[in-house]
Amino acid sequence: MTAPTTTMTVAPNAPTLKPKARFADLFAAEWIKLWSLRSTPWAFAATVAAVLTVTVTAAYADSQNWAQYDEQHREYFRMFGTVGDSFPTGAATLLILGAGAIGAITILGEYTTGMIRTTFTAVPARRSVMAAKVAVVTVTTTVLGVALALVSFGAAQGILSGQDAAVGFGHHGVVRLLVASAVLAPVSALVGMGLAAVIRHSALTIVATITLLFVLPSLLNSQKHLTVSLLHMTVLQAWRRIGYEQATTTMWPWTVTGACTVLAIWVLVAAVLAIFTSNHRDQ
Repeated sequence: MTAPTTTMTVAPNAPTLKPKARFADLFAAEWIKLWSLRSTPWAFAATVAAVLTVTVTAAYADSQNWAQYDEQHREYFRMFGTVGDSFPTGAATLLILGAGAIGAITILGEYTTGMIRTTFTAVPARRSVMAAKVAVVTVTTTVLGVALALVSFGAAQGILSGQDAAVGFGHHGVVRLLVASAVLAPVSALVGMGLAAVIRHSALTIVATITLLFVLPSLLNSQKHLTVSLLHMTVLQAWRRIGYEQATTTMWPWTVTGACTVLAIWVLVAAVLAIFTSNHRDQ
């Protein structure tokens, strides 16, 4: 006696369950896409060149003027000026703009070409894709910021050493300035990403990034309480407060903790915009 044979039929149109993409795979894919854009290496190279040009120019100018300084001025410069030459405000401004542009093109590179539709078709989990983009940009621009801060410091001190005015990492204020400058890159890049995710237009995104990170702080003065409060909320001013021990406004000073909080809020808001707006708008 034989047992009855049982057969199972599968509906021809039954959906096939696809395994969820691992975040490590998404990170690798976004890393490849970032560096496959022609504009990415140029943006990094231009940012590095611009920042180092400002640093070298400032250090060289002080080195040339060293002979005109009296002893009191030289002592003051060794204490404060040498640190400032390690990463001048002009270098920080250019780093903000360059990193902001890098963050923006990470998103705009796909939106302007329409490739974002292909990406979301392959991986429907849009938030995971955008989170991977945020992670890639954060890692790459953090490396950029750290490298630029160290190279800028080395270049400035190398020039000033000819006048016996150079200092080392142990000098008061050096480490905090380099840390603040390194953090400036990923913060600015994420701001650029957040704006690009909302605006999704190349020219308008660049204009908005420049306005928010550079133009707005330059328009606010330190003579009124309201404008000072707004000034404290900008990325550039937060960098100044963290990087330098003295308060940047004498009438209404603020704290390093407050400046760190400002940068953290910028990062949080920008990351939320970059990750979550993709689920609420058609591509």
